[in-house]
Amino acid sequence: MGRAWKFGDDVSTDAIIPGRYLTSNDPKELAKHAFENQKPNFNQRAKQGDIIVAGENFGCGSSREHAPLAILGSGIKAIIAKSFARIFYRNAINVGLYVFETQKTDKIEERDQLEIKDKKIVDKTKDQTYKPKKFPEFIDQIIQKGGLLNYIEEKKDV
Repeated sequence: MGRAWKFGDDVSTDAIIPGRYLTSNDPKELAKHAFENQKPNFNQRAKQGDIIVAGENFGCGSSREHAPLAILGSGIKAIIAKSFARIFYRNAINVGLYVFETQKTDKIEERDQLEIKDKKIVDKTKDQTYKPKKFPEFIDQIIQKGGLLNYIEEKKDV
């Protein structure tokens, strides 16, 4: 279970991790600067298992993989949004970050206590359950393995 971090529409990859910090691929290093212009001290306040909740087009902008890596390095368990920029969506899956789509994000408020259970979003604060858009089972397997590289590594021995 984790706390909800609320964002609006059109959160760009530059807002997630400003371009000047793209000199590292280390998730922990990138996390130090995640959302620094939108939510100051996010890197110090985000806790392991917290969940980002956003509106439309989360992760728009450049195709940098650094953005989902910075989020992952912050301890964020998942992102729930109305929609994602397609390249961000795929990059998040490739690094092992859960991304759920639902039109119900307006019902979730900052600091609500959320849990992802059986691929459903449970808002413990409001005693509500939301069913996100389903994705193929192999996508879930990629995320569970910690990303595409780990998934491929395991599959090549089969």
